[in-house]
Amino acid sequence: MNYLYENQNIPENLEIHIKDNKSLYPYFEMNFDGIKPKNRCGFLSIENKNYFIIPKISNENEDNLNIFIYMILKAYDIKISNKDLANFDQTKFKYMEFFIRYFSDILFNELKRGIHKTYITKQENLKVLKGKYLLEKNFQNFYHMNIYCEFDEFSIDNELNRFFLYAIKIFKRYSTYSNLHKCEAVFDEVEYSHIDINRLRIKFDRLNHRFEKPFEIALKILKKLSPLVNNSDTKSFAFLFDMSEVFEKFIGNIYKEIDSNTSLQCEKNYGNLKLKPDIKTSNQIIDTKYKLVKNKKDLKTHDKYQMFTYGINFGIRNTMLLYPKHLLYVNEDLKLGIDENLVRLKMKSIDLKCDDIGYENYIKEVNTRIREIK
Repeated sequence: MNYLYENQNIPENLEIHIKDNKSLYPYFEMNFDGIKPKNRCGFLSIENKNYFIIPKISNENEDNLNIFIYMILKAYDIKISNKDLANFDQTKFKYMEFFIRYFSDILFNELKRGIHKTYITKQENLKVLKGKYLLEKNFQNFYHMNIYCEFDEFSIDNELNRFFLYAIKIFKRYSTYSNLHKCEAVFDEVEYSHIDINRLRIKFDRLNHRFEKPFEIALKILKKLSPLVNNSDTKSFAFLFDMSEVFEKFIGNIYKEIDSNTSLQCEKNYGNLKLKPDIKTSNQIIDTKYKLVKNKKDLKTHDKYQMFTYGINFGIRNTMLLYPKHLLYVNEDLKLGIDENLVRLKMKSIDLKCDDIGYENYIKEVNTRIREIK
């Protein structure tokens, strides 16, 4: 396998693929001395060769890759057992297959319970009256034996199902998984159309909420997938994750297991001031920072003001900035403000390194380490 590291220059033979694909420009930093990922990790499949951009956590490449996968699974709440992970052959599959299979399985399980239908309004020229008679259009009706009608029809051809069909068509380029094809067959009466995933406005309610999970997984895959242009007929792609986002969601979901009152991205508006800390527990506000700092001298003034503002406005005077320990060990205690406006700020780091003990045991170990942070 070919291993690459975040924030380190990629090999020269890969540079041309990055330069030729503008969709990757936001993920890579281009300098005179080379090109390197900007806190981005994930998978590059180029001309049938797999490259893994991984975080520097352990001294072993495979340990780094496994920990990265474990963090992703927990961050995005993907349920997969140790047995399934063990059966997954790294040498035969692209790692995006994890996500495509997961999406396909949960979507197919819901489709077996019934496909989502909605009422849609249609206008047609019919032989018999159906629904509302359209007076004005019937004046201009050249088919005198027909009646122009407007009616509601309970149909599977709706926005949510069109999105699923669009996602399936794309995923089929990268996977031959059987459940993916079974899902496509269920949508045979859905009209295929291109979907702008940045303009989706699908609302979930009691009638379609069971499809929210496969929708979220499909959307995450599509947003992180970048097809690569090349001169061969192979299916090259990049599937990259922002490590700041992964670290935040990973830590946040573990805190939710520790404290049932934990909320993530808890937004509050104070007039024109919008506040949204990463993690709010019963007695602490935590912001995760996937960056390199040595001690409190490296702490930006902006971060101090941010945590002070959180503490005052949320009424929780214990705050913490949490960093990954694999970059550097951090352990600082600060006081922001005085007297009744005092906010305590801790700068701590969490060790993400662990021997390959399997996914479930790894999550338990990190859970224990977070509980021990004082």
